[in-house]
Amino acid sequence: MASTEHGGEQSGGSMPDPMHQFEIDRIIPINFFGLDASFTNSSKWMLIALLVVAGFLILSMRGRSLVPTRAQSVAELAYEFIANMVRDNVGTEGMKYFPFVFTLFMFILACNMLGMVPYSFTVTSHIIVTFGLAAVVFIGVTVIGFIRHGVGFLKFFVPSGVPAPMLALLVPIELISYLTRPVSLSVRLFANMMAGHTMLKVFGGFVVALGFLGGWAPLAFMVAFTGLEVLVAFLQAYVFAVLTCIYLNDAMHMHH
Repeated sequence: MASTEHGGEQSGGSMPDPMHQFEIDRIIPINFFGLDASFTNSSKWMLIALLVVAGFLILSMRGRSLVPTRAQSVAELAYEFIANMVRDNVGTEGMKYFPFVFTLFMFILACNMLGMVPYSFTVTSHIIVTFGLAAVVFIGVTVIGFIRHGVGFLKFFVPSGVPAPMLALLVPIELISYLTRPVSLSVRLFANMMAGHTMLKVFGGFVVALGFLGGWAPLAFMVAFTGLEVLVAFLQAYVFAVLTCIYLNDAMHMHH
């Protein structure tokens, strides 16, 4: 890892390093039985995201007005949005998992949006964070599948109506496809957030390097790209949540 003192500039010193924004810095060093469990800038912004979501939902719903305020309307809209997503993709029976999907969506959305704040840190631009979230979804869905169907859940990897000789080829393909779910789920979120923020940093460097007269074009692009990044931040949280619902549906109903 590049040091924080020298990570902000390239060797020439003229352009900021777009990768510097992704560096992990230890805030409170913690060594737990030989493991580095330090409180880092990533931990700090995950905690901030948790407090922002919890604070917003608690404060907005505190009044529970019949005629909702703006904040209450946004909270109710988010609730109905995810509730409809779960009902549409998993069915009414899947509403027991609504709290998990709602928490997942709100946490990822908050992390993505907070990453747009200047001098902040984008938690979801690190593969270890997104893979951790995806692994929780994958393990949870697999456990639900075995609890619900027992050993019969293994039939999920055997496509129906396929001739027996083809099973030797298709079953390994289905198994590999299932096992790569956490990889595709995590890489999609990580890659989109990292690529977008890297582009913003690069064009920000162009604005500074070209100065007042020449920097208007990259500045205009930055403004437009920032708006696009806000949209991507929402879409990636939505995609993560809707795929979680689809995986839950597979585990519960085994439509294959």
